[in-house]
Amino acid sequence: MQHTSSMARRRLLMAGGALGLAAAAGPLLTAPAQARATAAGPCTRVTDLGPGIEQFALMSALQVGDTVYIGSRNLEPTRVLAFHLPTRKVVAQTVLGVGHSIQALAADPTGRYLYAGILQKGDEGKPNLFRWDLTTPDKPAVGVGRTEDRDIRDLAVAPDGTVYAVGGIPGKAPALWRYDPGTGKVTELGVPDPKATLARAVAATDTTVFFGAGSVLAGGEGASKASLYAYDRAAGTFRNVTPPEMEKDPSLRDLLVVGDRLVVSTSGSTEPAKLAVMDLADLSSYSLTPTTGKVVKNLTANADTVYFATDTGLHSYSSATEVISPVAFDGDLGEIWGLDAVGGRLTVVSGYGFVGELDPATGRAVVTDLGEAGAPVIAQTAMGIAADHRYAYVGGNNGIARHDLRTGEVVNLRAPGEAKDAEVLDGVLYTGQYSSQGMWTYDPLKGGQPHQLADFPAEQNRPLDVCHDPVNALLLVGVQSDTEGGGSLWTYSTKTGEKAAHINPIDGTQLVRAVATRDGVAYLGGDNPTAQGPRGTIVAFDPVAGRELWRLDLPGSLTTGTAALAVRGRHLYGLTRKGGFFVVDLTIRRVVHTADHRAVCPGFAAMVTSRGVVYGVSDTTLFRFHPRTFALSTVVAEINGAWYSGPHVNADPRGRLYTMRGRNLVRVEDRPVI
Repeated sequence: MQHTSSMARRRLLMAGGALGLAAAAGPLLTAPAQARATAAGPCTRVTDLGPGIEQFALMSALQVGDTVYIGSRNLEPTRVLAFHLPTRKVVAQTVLGVGHSIQALAADPTGRYLYAGILQKGDEGKPNLFRWDLTTPDKPAVGVGRTEDRDIRDLAVAPDGTVYAVGGIPGKAPALWRYDPGTGKVTELGVPDPKATLARAVAATDTTVFFGAGSVLAGGEGASKASLYAYDRAAGTFRNVTPPEMEKDPSLRDLLVVGDRLVVSTSGSTEPAKLAVMDLADLSSYSLTPTTGKVVKNLTANADTVYFATDTGLHSYSSATEVISPVAFDGDLGEIWGLDAVGGRLTVVSGYGFVGELDPATGRAVVTDLGEAGAPVIAQTAMGIAADHRYAYVGGNNGIARHDLRTGEVVNLRAPGEAKDAEVLDGVLYTGQYSSQGMWTYDPLKGGQPHQLADFPAEQNRPLDVCHDPVNALLLVGVQSDTEGGGSLWTYSTKTGEKAAHINPIDGTQLVRAVATRDGVAYLGGDNPTAQGPRGTIVAFDPVAGRELWRLDLPGSLTTGTAALAVRGRHLYGLTRKGGFFVVDLTIRRVVHTADHRAVCPGFAAMVTSRGVVYGVSDTTLFRFHPRTFALSTVVAEINGAWYSGPHVNADPRGRLYTMRGRNLVRVEDRPVI
């Protein structure tokens, strides 16, 4: 957002944050004008450029009375804000202190208690279900229980005050969980769909709990698609009530009880998302309407009209006519995480960090920026990074921070979803946008906001690695399909605008985790998030003809999935997801060097070639490889970048490196003696 007042405030906050970190860390951090040589040697200079991306990122919202409660995203500690609609100010907040995001909010029937469920990177055995007494908002929310599924994706409160939770944990089928506020106990009620990998929707009546699941984050390999189960509260039994038309979609996305009806929506993949209205007295009786969106979520209702959000904006559904219509809005709502209908008006909470009060009859709206309303604007965990001589870019949720390397000014640009990786070519930024957003671009000389450059099949939703092929003038993007399994290679011509998506170029289970290029050939590194099947295959691919040239199966100790690839001369460097290192001589197509680098690179990693040297970064360390011996040496120890979905490192045309140290963007100038 580039409003003058908010940006002046953001620059002030950025400077204050950098000073605070510098005071806390002492000599570990250096201000932009005070770059210094680090312990890695006199040829290495690290310059701190301040917080990578600052905003109040959000992932949930719920209106209770005249106040909207908003859950944070990728901010630590997690917190819930209270935004008062009459004054349009943030009037209270509570810090939960664990996890990284809040996706689930629900209020009890009296409106006194707000329940919040959190998402975590790892289960530490602490509560993941919290309750905030809204009659005493100055007192913090308290942890009231823990579901063993780790992540709570949705909550529902039955008319009698009983709370139901759903979510998931990798490698385990999700269960239905119950919290009894009378006894304070959390109870598992069973796993209705043993092949599901995630549950994202729950709703409850006096007699029945509805459980919606699917495999939106771990599809393929026999994982089930959208499923809807009715749990009989008295009998303690589940019944499958999934409308057959929805069974091809990857996930049940949302549920809403409205009088004697149940409104059901899905996330789409190979088909658009769908909306169904079911009769609670006879669940086999329903109407079903396809939409044009990739997802239907944030269901709310006013009389006979159901409102919902998609990836393209707001829509309404008339129960009388069974017709879906767009809701007019003059602007861009971005990714919507909160939608409530009260008194004939809609309250919309956007991932862009604002609350919109909208009259659906006229399309008129009042928009309030949460930062200006008093929400904390703080550094979040980062995603993709790219840089040239003038600007460095850091991706976050629904935004990309543009750092002016001459003035130090930071401007937040709007881009829906997440910029997972990016490149800058001739001053123009190109990104791979999750989820199902394709490729986006931004030209600072033209101004404005980023816009979509090219779309690709919706099921190919998670771009992971962006690489430039100068020989063919192509952008190459390695992609994962969360819903169907496998992945793809996208290509986009910066000369002609032609695009292509090569589906499963490695095999049906391996996604394309990493891409590197040499002499017009793309080298693809495979990975496999499932427990079965091959992983770590390297494929040489002709990106123009769209065909495989050759492939290489790595030795046994290196078949743990590719983390990163880079090319220097005739050698292809590779890191695996468990710290294995290998070098392939591309002229003889054979592995000529291996090493175990788990000590500095135990998981995800990234690599880049700069000034004739291959550099790598892990969650903990920035390192380099000797171009002749391939020996690893540390450039910056304990860099400990605050990454949301794996580390990144990028180089500008002068060979300077950009990565994260903590939540701050740093520039590293390294001139090793080799």
